[in-house]
Amino acid sequence: MSQTSQSATRPQATGGKTFFGHPRMLANLFSVELWERFSFYGMQGILLYYMYFSVAEGGLGIDEGVATGLVGAYGGGVYLSSILGAWISDRLLGSEKVLFYSGIMIMFGHIALAVIPGTIGLAIGLILVAVGSGGLKATATSLVGSLYGEKDERRDAGFSIFYMGVNIGGLVGPLLTGLAHVQLGFHYGFGLAAIGMAIGLTQYALTRKNLPEESHHVANPLPRTQFGKVAGIGIAGLVVVVLAVALGLVTAENLAPIMAWLAILAAVAYFAVILSSKKVTPLERGRVYAFIPLFIGSAAFWALFQQQFTVVALYADKQLDRNLFGWEMPASWVQSINPVFIIIFAGIFATVWTKLGPKQPGSPLKFAIGLAVMGLAFLAFIPLSGAGANSTPLLAMAGILFLFTMAELFLSPTGSSISTKLAPKAFQTQMVALFLLSISLGTTLAGILAGYYDPANEAPYFGFIGITAIILGIALAIAAPSLKKIMGGVR
Repeated sequence: MSQTSQSATRPQATGGKTFFGHPRMLANLFSVELWERFSFYGMQGILLYYMYFSVAEGGLGIDEGVATGLVGAYGGGVYLSSILGAWISDRLLGSEKVLFYSGIMIMFGHIALAVIPGTIGLAIGLILVAVGSGGLKATATSLVGSLYGEKDERRDAGFSIFYMGVNIGGLVGPLLTGLAHVQLGFHYGFGLAAIGMAIGLTQYALTRKNLPEESHHVANPLPRTQFGKVAGIGIAGLVVVVLAVALGLVTAENLAPIMAWLAILAAVAYFAVILSSKKVTPLERGRVYAFIPLFIGSAAFWALFQQQFTVVALYADKQLDRNLFGWEMPASWVQSINPVFIIIFAGIFATVWTKLGPKQPGSPLKFAIGLAVMGLAFLAFIPLSGAGANSTPLLAMAGILFLFTMAELFLSPTGSSISTKLAPKAFQTQMVALFLLSISLGTTLAGILAGYYDPANEAPYFGFIGITAIILGIALAIAAPSLKKIMGGVR
């Protein structure tokens, strides 16, 4: 039976027991992603502070500007490595195995951060977490997409539910690791992240056999005659990276710009490979062309949104009044505000999209709205500028992060969904990787942009970024009808 026929008749998507009206396996993927995000965001919630806090405070004493650039480069590396994970999934192992092995790598990365002191532990831990998270991200999204047929109107809603699991983990992770950092030290916080990933791996190991049959298969197997060539390229690439670091060509100061250019070059190469492939039909090729402006809009969105871990993290430490009834809240807890709103509103968005069905806004328009609202969130910082250190009310920060959430719910689940809907059959997981590549570029830019942030003169920074995002959102909304025509019936 062909893959298309299987998708049309798959019992998980059309009948039997369900999870909030969706395939039951969505609950299993929801759970494993929850624990992976617990570990990921728990670690990232304290990462910047670990870098720039003084040695006396348990940190590494890295310069703030360098630290924000490294956080951006690390975040970009997570999504950039999704290309490798997607390629291994589509050509060598299949989505299901890549997800499992990537989770193991993530767990060992958190263990390295917890037990190996200094910059050596930082480097080993971040490399393992970045590469592992890249593999897990691409495959988890692809596996969720495999639960639905091509025309199943529940797909966007299913991704919104899946996204709620992401944010439950994103809520609890920074709360517990932040508390562990304050009470016991940074390394205990990283240890908690490792425990969370171990729980997720155990849960996945017990349920992985229930995934759709095609998730265990390799979509586009690499011919065995090419194994040696691919291994040689991989080894050569690793040697080049090691030499670049050893010779000082890649440093902590220039890593973020290098990562940004790598993301751009990888995106151009990926689009060229997919568009020129003989396995891509004319209809599929048109859909890939339609994805290009969505890729650009997504990169711009994430360049703003991911400043939660750079500019907003600095703002929480230096500008925010964190006094709660005489107790100072850990700065990392600010990272849990956005997930609270996601948990509240993700189900509402999913319900609305399900109720509207074919009447809901198309994906390009959802992208446009997300960009514009993200711009408004940055403009909302301007009235608070110049008030002085630790003076911004916590309620005001919560209001700004509410706008972050609304923007995210319009664009992020939609981006994951549309990447699976527009994907050619021979490049299913790799199209998901392209969407993640837009996040890589945006996340790296978030670290670079943070270098221009000056707490003493904030208004120009927030104003320029906010207005630029709104203009891009308007441009994408104007282009939406034209994009709809070449998307071949996909919304």
